[in-house]
Amino acid sequence: MTEDQLPQELDVTALVGPYVFPDIRRRRIAATLYAIIAAGCVAGWAISQNGGLAAAAVALGLIAAYYVACAWPLRVKELDALVAAGASVDFPVGHASAQLAWRGLLSRPTWRLLLYSAEDPPKKRGLVELDAVDGTVLHTTIHDNPEDWPES
Repeated sequence: MTEDQLPQELDVTALVGPYVFPDIRRRRIAATLYAIIAAGCVAGWAISQNGGLAAAAVALGLIAAYYVACAWPLRVKELDALVAAGASVDFPVGHASAQLAWRGLLSRPTWRLLLYSAEDPPKKRGLVELDAVDGTVLHTTIHDNPEDWPES
């Protein structure tokens, strides 16, 4: 019987350097492909007057436009988001983690940052939401840390 193993590309022990989040603007590649196919459908409709091709051209054109509208630049990188989040809370930050999420119909990128105070064990924690396009702090929540951290 063979052991389960992670694929090589998921092996974190072989990681060299920091993880870089892919740029969301690459959605424009898919938008371009949809627009090219829509143009082909328009050409096919012009030749054959097939209403299905016209409908497909309109649908694919709308999808391409939506993809372009959702192709936000990721201007605020992870480290910059952590610094901005640390400045928006009223305690010195110890451990922290960042997650990239999207909000709204146009999928605007947003950093969600979980921050713990620098004490051992941490006495406070905070959740900060930060716009990943312009760096605006959208929401900050700070609480006493309710987690039970046993002494080790």
